[in-house]
Amino acid sequence: MAAVKKTERLVSLDVFRGITIAGMILVNNPGSWSHIYKPLAHAEWHGWTPTDLIFPFFLFIVGVAMTFSFNKLESNGVPKKDVYKKIVRRFFILFGLGLFMAIFPLVRFDPLRLYDFSTMRIMGVLQRIAVAYLFASIIFLEFRKAKYHAYWAFGLIIFYWIIMKTIPVPGYGAGNLTMEGNLATYIDNLIMPNHLWKLHWDPEGLLSTIPAIGTVLFGILTGHLLHSDLSKKDKAIYMFIFGNIGLVTGLIVDVWFPINKGLWTSSYVLFTAGFALHFLAMCFWLIDLKGYKAWSKPFVIYGMNAIAVFVLSGLMAKLMYMIKIPLADGAVSLKGLIYEYLLLPIASPINASLIYALLYIGFWLWMMWLLYKRNIFIKI
Repeated sequence: MAAVKKTERLVSLDVFRGITIAGMILVNNPGSWSHIYKPLAHAEWHGWTPTDLIFPFFLFIVGVAMTFSFNKLESNGVPKKDVYKKIVRRFFILFGLGLFMAIFPLVRFDPLRLYDFSTMRIMGVLQRIAVAYLFASIIFLEFRKAKYHAYWAFGLIIFYWIIMKTIPVPGYGAGNLTMEGNLATYIDNLIMPNHLWKLHWDPEGLLSTIPAIGTVLFGILTGHLLHSDLSKKDKAIYMFIFGNIGLVTGLIVDVWFPINKGLWTSSYVLFTAGFALHFLAMCFWLIDLKGYKAWSKPFVIYGMNAIAVFVLSGLMAKLMYMIKIPLADGAVSLKGLIYEYLLLPIASPINASLIYALLYIGFWLWMMWLLYKRNIFIKI
């Protein structure tokens, strides 16, 4: 990774990315997992909450950004083989960072031991981004027209819908969509047992990454719209129109294939792509069309170093659990010290938990601002 200077970008996309990353940090870092407002937790299984929109938003943004970066490389005359080298390099860096976050820290304490690689989680958030980015990039480069990208997007989610509903799982039959009995869980346990998020289950598994590629492709289709010769006003209007189509279609498909983040169902892809289109359209209308930019600065700061802040905030969160502070009545983690001894005395448990998450967002905003004001933007 290298620090590079700031270049001209679609500011509304950076703002959307920044809002998404801030949301991801918010929901991943409550003061206590026992005290969370329902909108800041994932749906238990079928259905959705605002938290369930965050990850697909980021994949959607990856697709939109891909059209800008690849079109720029093409306009600069970069040979396709060199573009593929960049893609493969980025894939391995993202996947490697995901694995590093899974095993960090390598040395565990209480008791002192090395990390047990026999149970290392193979997939994860960054790993899914890496795989979806890789395959979506290949589709983008080899099938350049928007209509082919649409064929691939709908083809992948229809294919996933068909196999999830028709291929029988031993002991459960076909079309079972429980956490234990669905085809995606069966494939994950068959291919990488003991390497899942928790026993027998991983929300970022192998088979469910197929429709996640579709999420990136819907972002690519949006990128085609943004690169079109339409006026900014018409671009915003079409994003709202297609957003409504995605939302309604997702709710219709939900009847047969329920909206489910853990399974990344086809209805979930359509529904969240519709939401993402609306969100980007609002940012685009406010910033690029109307010029209302003052409110967006904190999100621009987050959005310009999105992967960096995601990785660093995740690593620090682990350290704050592990660093122990000796007190008269026993040792407490650094996170516990802040939550239990500083925030609980002034707020109810659920509000103290939320305040902790907001303070964590504020801390990382300050850290990213230090990079931003020096024009340091970490790229991979």
